[in-house]
Amino acid sequence: MLSPVHVSPRILQLLPALGDGGVERSTVEMVGYLHEQGIINFVASGGGDLVAAVEAGGARHVTIPVGRKSPIAMIRNAFAVARVIDREAIDILHARSRAPAWAGWLAIRLAHRPCRFLTTFHGVYGHGNALKRLYNRVMLAGPLVVANSEFIRDHIETVYGFPKDRIIVAARGIEPELFDPAHISGEQRAAVRREFGIGADEPMLIMVGRVTSWKGHAVLVDALARLADRPWRLVLVGSGSDGVIADLKTRIDGHGLSERVVLAGSRRDVPVLLAAADLAFSASTRPEAFGRAAIEAEAMETPVIATDHGGSRETVLPGRTGWLVTPGDAEAMAAAIREALSSPDRLKEIGKAGRAFVLENYTTARMLEQEFSAYRRLMDETP
Repeated sequence: MLSPVHVSPRILQLLPALGDGGVERSTVEMVGYLHEQGIINFVASGGGDLVAAVEAGGARHVTIPVGRKSPIAMIRNAFAVARVIDREAIDILHARSRAPAWAGWLAIRLAHRPCRFLTTFHGVYGHGNALKRLYNRVMLAGPLVVANSEFIRDHIETVYGFPKDRIIVAARGIEPELFDPAHISGEQRAAVRREFGIGADEPMLIMVGRVTSWKGHAVLVDALARLADRPWRLVLVGSGSDGVIADLKTRIDGHGLSERVVLAGSRRDVPVLLAAADLAFSASTRPEAFGRAAIEAEAMETPVIATDHGGSRETVLPGRTGWLVTPGDAEAMAAAIREALSSPDRLKEIGKAGRAFVLENYTTARMLEQEFSAYRRLMDETP
């Protein structure tokens, strides 16, 4: 763990809301990390289920709807954030999304006390025209930027020309104690398989992630339709809009796979589900900025088949922790699944290698240390 800065900064994190997502979880994790180091910190958002977790972690939550995108709302939010900066003597304002970043950037100019500005790129923002790139530019308005993967760092440098030495990579991570297959009993694994009607000799396949058009659920279903001659059951974990879910069910039924594919919805027992599975998937048709689902599966010693772009090129090592296949290519996906299921012993070896790889490179502690290094550098470089 990094030693505390010479003078502990007071830090304010900004994000649209505190629902259940990667940005939100990263915020809560940073709250706890700062509190452990005795650093007073705050979070401003529109609220949500994780407000309680923020406050339990040792931060104060301030309800400001900083996710609103209209210019008038951003200006109002900027004045509200500026009042927090002055009242709470904030030293660093850390924005984790674009609308909050605009409100924060303006707030620093409205506040009476000096405050440093930091952002984290949690994804690839649309940049197809000049207006979108202008809107995104606020994420580069500070002296430093945090990227949540090497892929995002390269994106920031290539698309926006931001200096590479001003970008700090803080890759997402897992809690080794939470994602530990040794903590999952054989009975827990068996209970999961019974719940989903999976026989002892049937490989359990799993994909964890919100059901959206670009996550690749349709491609995975199309791939598995080519493997009807093999035993397998697929469990899809995650919520989605009614329309997307309905379309996916129609596709599953059309392939005659309704008895072999389970739409499990949102679950709170993801580590247990992953431990019970034989093979996991990250099938996104657009590049994942990082792809936490892959490292969670690997941490549970479950090999991963992922699409060959974005953050997956960092988190999945072909032939060592899983397979990479061409995005959107059901035939390539089917071939990889067939190969993976052909050797259960090799699957186990790959699973163990996956956990070792994640523990070395992708833990929450490592992520927080890297992100906190940006706070240290801001304090050291500015008076």
